[in-house]
Amino acid sequence: MKLLFICSRNLIRSLTAEACFRGDPVHTVRSAGTEPSARRRVTPGDLGWADAILVMEKKHAAYLKSRFPEDIEGKRLIVLQIPDDYEFGDPDLVAQLRGRVEEEFQGRR
Repeated sequence: MKLLFICSRNLIRSLTAEACFRGDPVHTVRSAGTEPSARRRVTPGDLGWADAILVMEKKHAAYLKSRFPEDIEGKRLIVLQIPDDYEFGDPDLVAQLRGRVEEEFQGRR
């Protein structure tokens, strides 16, 4: 399954998620951000590629719904509800990401 992780700037949360799941035998991953200053900004191509889109906050889901409604139609859009309170690779952030992905996709492999 192809997972696209999205946060605001693609510097901490979504980038940590990409690093965390890179090399996973079940999931292929990418990450992107919603803001103009993002390290890598989300594109329609990213959204088309993804089987599931995992955003860190409700504001990211709202952005995608307003900016890319056709590109996310029929896609599974999951709000992880992970605040921007971490540093890249923070063990608590990694634990939350792993836990939420396991919770969302358990039994769907």
